[in-house]
Amino acid sequence: MAAPAIPQIRLGLIGTGLAVEKLHWPALRQLADRYVVTAFTDRSAEQSKRFAEYSGTGPARATADRAALLARDDVDAVLISVPIPHLYEVARDSLVAGKDVLCEKPTGVDAEQAADFLALAAAHPDRTFVVGENFFYRDDLRYARALLDDGAIGRPHLMAWRHAGQMVPREGRFTGTPWRQRPQYRGGVHLDAGVHHIAQIRLLCGDVARVHGAVQAANRTMDAPSDLTLNLVFTGGAIGNYTAVYSEIPVPPEPDDMRLYGTEGVLVLDGSGAERRVTCSSSDATTRTTVFRGIDNGYRAELVDFADAVQFGVRPVGSVAQSVANAMVVQRALDSAERAAALALDPVPGAGPVPLWRPRGSTGLFDGLPGQRISSSASFAA
Repeated sequence: MAAPAIPQIRLGLIGTGLAVEKLHWPALRQLADRYVVTAFTDRSAEQSKRFAEYSGTGPARATADRAALLARDDVDAVLISVPIPHLYEVARDSLVAGKDVLCEKPTGVDAEQAADFLALAAAHPDRTFVVGENFFYRDDLRYARALLDDGAIGRPHLMAWRHAGQMVPREGRFTGTPWRQRPQYRGGVHLDAGVHHIAQIRLLCGDVARVHGAVQAANRTMDAPSDLTLNLVFTGGAIGNYTAVYSEIPVPPEPDDMRLYGTEGVLVLDGSGAERRVTCSSSDATTRTTVFRGIDNGYRAELVDFADAVQFGVRPVGSVAQSVANAMVVQRALDSAERAAALALDPVPGAGPVPLWRPRGSTGLFDGLPGQRISSSASFAA
């Protein structure tokens, strides 16, 4: 006799803006066996109507406000996609209402609110509470982490990454959001987008022990620092540098790759969302490159992990503590820049090294996941 089907998670959406349209809904519609959207709400009637139309969910499931949504018995869990300054209050209200919560990143507007997020999670141990970090679930990054765990480049001792590009307001894109242009959260784009990069760094390099940062404002379209350069010392002994430049003017094409130098080889991660590459070189000057196509940058796997936590009690990778650990690297970098001094980072309770996510019940990295992975070998010997 076949096992009984697991009931879908009845999901309420609080906020239906660009993050839902571009990131979460494309993943949700692939997971109809795990989720059904039973209610949604947005402060913008236009956005609410747009979601109802493109998703096929229908306007009957729209609610007047989040209080009405949270009062519904047919909502088991909520996906919170509201501006950063409102994430904490909406997450708090949702947990108090007895809902499981998947909340957009980051954990609050500053270090103090990050601590509030930790306290909020501790106050609701009976609920699944995840703060989204899709980089923890990206196929290329998980593959790179597995190579490192297997000792493919020996002991990593140096990380180098420079991310540069133009960032100006554009209609219909994340940069066109008014609350991002005049952010009411410390660090601006380096907290909003930068926590993704910090998540990648922590996933691959381990926790950060000390930072020394510098910032400056060189982009008149954003009311926040546009440039950040950060020297890092990792708890495992490696060192590294991360530089992020969000320019007002166009930036000529340049490599946007992360390089990890080890005692026995080098790992290079590059590419875009459409095609990501992981190249591992060995001490004999041979390389193996794996190309990833058709992956959704981790959003589907993130939703699977959340569903597994709700339905099976699996401990999710994207915990509140892990998100706080990401955010605190940014916050201490800003502290360091203000004080012109290298600063230590205190361990975040409940965080520790980022676990490597695998599909539940699987020993493989990609079992049951969509996407194409192609590997090839070469040599760079003279």
